[in-house]
Amino acid sequence: MKHPGGSKSNSSRNATSAQYDEKPSPYFEGVNARIASLIPTDHRARILEIGCGAGLTGAAIIAAGKAADYVGIELNDAAAAKAADRLSRVIVGDVETLDLGSVGKEFDGLIASEVLEHLIDPWRTLRRLVKSVKLGGFVICSSPNIANRQTISALLCGRFDYTDRGVMDRTHLRWFTPKSLAQLVIDAGVEVSIVEPLVPLRPRARIVDAVTRRHFQHLFHNQTVVFGQRVR
Repeated sequence: MKHPGGSKSNSSRNATSAQYDEKPSPYFEGVNARIASLIPTDHRARILEIGCGAGLTGAAIIAAGKAADYVGIELNDAAAAKAADRLSRVIVGDVETLDLGSVGKEFDGLIASEVLEHLIDPWRTLRRLVKSVKLGGFVICSSPNIANRQTISALLCGRFDYTDRGVMDRTHLRWFTPKSLAQLVIDAGVEVSIVEPLVPLRPRARIVDAVTRRHFQHLFHNQTVVFGQRVR
């Protein structure tokens, strides 16, 4: 495995970057099994992941024979150092200001899991990133769902409290519902085929979801995953 490439410019060290530096190391670790399960099996594939953290999801994808070249972009130095021992290449920097020409093109897939909500302009950034993917290549995005019942209940009580992690993480700059996340991906040039909870609904929620014909599914999950293919 290779060591991190690239460097952070002073312009990338904004207030959000400083808050990331204060995150405990477990924040950047863990395998997102749902994301990994959505990726087609292709041992020759080239995959780009934004916000790769410590690289555990990428390592699981490589181990499953779903990628030969796995490039990660990560803002946190400590997490990137760990990812460098697990992925093909890791670039340290802010994806919003990074020269994507140094990242490469013609990727078979792009993963942006739990990262878009941290960006100043996720719409522009995702459009730029999707251009690094081949036509027909997959795009997977996941993000917290602001339309879940706990957040709505808090708003009804006049509360909008930030937390250290979760939907109301204090480092979040943007929030999405399932529909608005899907629209963000569509606007980036992707034909979306999956919009669903990142974690399966619990039994009681599944019953309500079935009875209401999925019209109120957004109330019952905290994270949404969107899957599609680049069409333009």
